[in-house]
Amino acid sequence: MNAPFKAAGLRDPFNAFVCDDDTLELIRVAAADLGWPTEKCNKGGLRNAVQSLSVSASPNILFVDMSESGDPINDINALAEVCEPGTVVIAAGQVNDVRLYRDLLSSGIQDYLLKPLSLDQVRESLTMAQAMLSTPKHADMHDDKPHHMMAVVGVRGGVGASLVSTSLAWAISEQADRQTALLDLDVHFGTGALTLDLEPGRGLIDAIDNPSRIDGLFIERAMVRASDKLSLLSAEAPIHQPVMTDGSAFFQLEEELRNAFEMTIVDIPRHVLIPFPHLVQEVGTILLVSDVTLASARDTIRLLSWFKQNVPGARVILVANKFQNAVGELSRKEFESSIERPIDFTIPFDPKLVSQSAKLGKSYAEICKGTKAGQVWTSLMRLVIDGADESAEEAPVAPAKAKAKSGGSLFDKIGGLGTLVTKKAK
Repeated sequence: MNAPFKAAGLRDPFNAFVCDDDTLELIRVAAADLGWPTEKCNKGGLRNAVQSLSVSASPNILFVDMSESGDPINDINALAEVCEPGTVVIAAGQVNDVRLYRDLLSSGIQDYLLKPLSLDQVRESLTMAQAMLSTPKHADMHDDKPHHMMAVVGVRGGVGASLVSTSLAWAISEQADRQTALLDLDVHFGTGALTLDLEPGRGLIDAIDNPSRIDGLFIERAMVRASDKLSLLSAEAPIHQPVMTDGSAFFQLEEELRNAFEMTIVDIPRHVLIPFPHLVQEVGTILLVSDVTLASARDTIRLLSWFKQNVPGARVILVANKFQNAVGELSRKEFESSIERPIDFTIPFDPKLVSQSAKLGKSYAEICKGTKAGQVWTSLMRLVIDGADESAEEAPVAPAKAKAKSGGSLFDKIGGLGTLVTKKAK
């Protein structure tokens, strides 16, 4: 909250201001269960809290009853003026309104409980607030490590860019022990939350609708935790509602994620990347995901050229997903010859592991632990991390040794394939 900060050592662990005797008794029981002094549970609602805290130090956790408040949002804002930074605020009230709930969370409170309250409900909310206080902030956890932002882009739909982004996010958070954020910018059909068996929430939609509200507190509220080290921001917007944005919300989200996490992975669909090229202006690494097909070869060429023009300083790592040596439209040699550069990583196609990943609601990399495919994710993670740490051990992506003849059609670039197609046509 907003009041000038006072010495943390003078703070009480808990304070409550409630409106009725039943709630007062319940709060005292919950406070006693957590080892807090019950005399800090006071009669009087939100306005009494404002008056009291204007002349005394704020507690670590504050519970306020808004039942008698005629204008909850203005009263919460008044509380913010006298409540010191770092105080976790839990509010309770009788109004069951989703819009009010969102506005209160945006104003900075931790939780809003609907009356009548239950002891388990209050105890759980207080326990979560206590855990939040004891958890180090993201900014305190990565002072010694530079932030790195990378983008994952699929050359075509269905090549598995989301599988790569979720798997790499898991690998970096778990194996490299980095605080990692995954931002899925496919607002209508994103699968990041679905892959990790999470509810996407409304954080991304709210950010697009109200870019001015995006700040550190918004990020803390909107991110959905997949684990202690991995958080996700995504959406499942109704398909009959077009998303109207100039891209400013996306850019602001990237800026705030940069301040809150050590690693940010942005899953960017092509239809978002092209109209908003500024989304990759600050990325250090671009993972371009493709499969080994003729259409993907064409679009890989086009996107490599686009990246070279718009983000010449970024490393572009080409990942061939769903790779099978004996099956496919093109051989690896034909594909690399056509795009005039080598494939950096291949991810073997294992339908059994992919199916298991979907059924268990886990990333593909997590399911691949201990298998040959798992080594690919470890190698890919190391390359990204080495770049993030500005390591000189990892050589930059090398161009292809032998370039195909410039000019002509894509069929001409793929050795012999153009002739075969011509003969078949005849």
